[in-house]
Amino acid sequence: MAWEIDPTHSHVNFSVKHMMFSTVRGSFKVFSGKLHIDEQNPAASWVEAQADTTSVDTSDANRDGHLRGADFFDVEKYPTISFKSTNVERAGDGYKVTGDLTIHGVTKSVVFDAEYLGQGKNPWGATVAGLSATTKINRRDFGLTWSAALETGGVLVGDDVKIEIDLETQNKG
Repeated sequence: MAWEIDPTHSHVNFSVKHMMFSTVRGSFKVFSGKLHIDEQNPAASWVEAQADTTSVDTSDANRDGHLRGADFFDVEKYPTISFKSTNVERAGDGYKVTGDLTIHGVTKSVVFDAEYLGQGKNPWGATVAGLSATTKINRRDFGLTWSAALETGGVLVGDDVKIEIDLETQNKG
């Protein structure tokens, strides 16, 4: 069954350590994608999605501007982050979704731990489904290397980035 991501009922979030001891959270406000769900044969399932890097939002305009610049996403050169699955398989009560994640012009294979949360009809008669997925990446693997050394030791921006995605999708036939 083919599905399209409903961005008004979905979230693409990330978090990273700041100054080694606190966490900064952010999201991408503009994203889209399509997927095919085959509950009987997960290997036949797939997902393709992209996020607009200019839509990064951490609730701090100065930080968001820095993230859009050449030190991080370099949105002029790399306006999107994309993911295209290469394998979907059952893993306990959930799924492992392996695919190619492209950030800052660098593509790496990543594995999302995913959960299919079910489906139903909304009040307007459309069939919708819910899914969630998480993974952790090292930002340096994608060429995002900017940070600053701290006077007390450590660095300003951690390397590990946790990605959390909550999706509501609508059946497109």
